[in-house]
Amino acid sequence: MAADAKGWDKSRSAAGDRNPWLIVGIISIATFMEVLDTSIANVSLNHIAGSLSVTPDEATWVLTSYLVANAIVIPISGWLSDVIGRKRYYMISVALFAAASLACGLAQDIQFLIVARIIQGIGGGGLAPSEQSMLADTFPPEKRGGAFAAYSFVIIVAPVLGPTLGGWITDNYSWHWIFLINVPIGIASLLLVGALVDEPKALQRERAKKLKNGLSVDWVGFLLVAAGLGCLEITLDRGEREDWFASPMITGFAIVSAISLIGLILWETSRDDPIVDLKLLGNRNFAAISSVMMITGVILFGTTQLIPQMLQQVLNYTATDAGLALTAGGLGTVIAVPIVGRLIGKVDVRILLGGALLVQAAALWNLSGLNADISFWDAGRARLFQAIALPFLFVPITVAAYVGLKPQDTNHASALLNVFRNLGGTFGISMSQALLTQRSQVHQSQLVERLNPLAPNYPAGIAAIEQALRDTGMSAGQATGAATGQLYRIVLKQAAMLAYLDVFHILMIVVLALTPIVLLLKSGKGEKGGAA
Repeated sequence: MAADAKGWDKSRSAAGDRNPWLIVGIISIATFMEVLDTSIANVSLNHIAGSLSVTPDEATWVLTSYLVANAIVIPISGWLSDVIGRKRYYMISVALFAAASLACGLAQDIQFLIVARIIQGIGGGGLAPSEQSMLADTFPPEKRGGAFAAYSFVIIVAPVLGPTLGGWITDNYSWHWIFLINVPIGIASLLLVGALVDEPKALQRERAKKLKNGLSVDWVGFLLVAAGLGCLEITLDRGEREDWFASPMITGFAIVSAISLIGLILWETSRDDPIVDLKLLGNRNFAAISSVMMITGVILFGTTQLIPQMLQQVLNYTATDAGLALTAGGLGTVIAVPIVGRLIGKVDVRILLGGALLVQAAALWNLSGLNADISFWDAGRARLFQAIALPFLFVPITVAAYVGLKPQDTNHASALLNVFRNLGGTFGISMSQALLTQRSQVHQSQLVERLNPLAPNYPAGIAAIEQALRDTGMSAGQATGAATGQLYRIVLKQAAMLAYLDVFHILMIVVLALTPIVLLLKSGKGEKGGAA
């Protein structure tokens, strides 16, 4: 069947003769499993380090190994779908992820756990691109908004629930269970996909045509992807811990990454059958929407890490309570998803995206006005303000990304879109942590400068602390020494809080500066133009 005037070809649908909404529900199972796992492990690192008798820094390789494997696989997932078959590749990815999760849960040493996490990352890298390609092929442009709205609900809510669920499981059971819970979910996904998701005849014909003269593998492209994105991920993830370019290791990884990525661009744009179709970025609309996706990754992943970290470091929240404060954002998502699903196709996507970015900037400005005395509900409301705009970013992005592209480009387009989302997340977390360290040092230095006996308020302040300590039963001598220590702890707390506020403010400026990118998008309401 030929594509219609809008570029949609029903013969490429993964639903076959079944209700296409069934596909949304089925693929959301593995989506939830993978996205949840990405955030759930963060809160359990200290428990993992203690259980396996390693340092907390060594335990962070549990996260880094997954991210590196994931970063390498995502860009080539479109090509793998083409040559293996989209349904088959998707099921292989789910099976790898579930099996590796079992291995992670049974791990008794850090080396085995890291290897299992690498395999888990390989499996997880193939999920989101395949799922988004299925949705783009299954739903016509005028119905795609509702489909991606339902799908985006899972992507946005899972990282919010991850820290809460991870903290609760770790506190009440064992860190092993944060991985073991993936196994039954993965099995259920495999059974449902095998029974109810089709491999369209059109994709089978395209695969047969591609393999007619044998399988041609772009090994140079693959090695450049692996070296470029893998080394970039290590540079950004480990840079703060290793003092950035003061470390020969980080410098070396950064140089290899830069050379490899430049080589990747030159190599892949000159090939007729690239492993990563960078020529898609020659489409102005797709390039602009990829940039907006990268900004969204910066916002979502950066703040999802910063907010609970701030609550734990400054306000002494437990991991579970900090996660619960984030969960308030889930309410905003629940409210916003059906609204944006209805607006897609009726409102110009540039208005939706531009408005959502401005709301994000306002939410970040609100976060930059918090203080160290905020209540749990203050933190929850601040997150709610931010989260309510996230569906207005994710849904229009995933709908508008395929406008102007050929149906056969959906696999590669989905892969690239997820590359930009992950890169945004990595940059967001790395930039936020680097800024946090730098601004904390600045504020600590400024505050300490004012702590001397000649400062107008210093004698009265230290005397008040000493009196409060003596009232608890402490002797005068002990109170004098302890007062200085307590004052310094107050300084550290305030310096940390001011640093978090600075980072939120800088993120706001970044969002405002990049918002005009939406003007490069094609005008339309998400249903016009060629689409996959």
